[in-house]
Amino acid sequence: MLDPEGGLVRGTLDVLILKALSWGPRHGYAVAEWIRTVTDEQLLVEEGPLYTALHRLEKRGWLVAEWGYSDNNRKAKYYQLSRSGRQQLKAEITGWERYAGAVTKALAAVRSSPA
Repeated sequence: MLDPEGGLVRGTLDVLILKALSWGPRHGYAVAEWIRTVTDEQLLVEEGPLYTALHRLEKRGWLVAEWGYSDNNRKAKYYQLSRSGRQQLKAEITGWERYAGAVTKALAAVRSSPA
């Protein structure tokens, strides 16, 4: 469920960042743009939570970062997945698929189960 402002459900930002970086290095703004674009603008990531999450994932060792220059020649910090980040992404996807499947089953229920 999305919040009324188009934000993310708690707990989804980390896996979306990991997925955004699965194709190669990106700076923070590009991560946010990827999420916005692939979700047809249904999920919008604000700058504050995004950079907090990027730093948290870097501290956990799931991302590595280095400074570079963006397409418009501005200095930017580029993030990419580490080996453990790739493993974490696989685990997160498995968990989310299991969770989404369970919620889908519950929502599709046509009757209450016996108490």
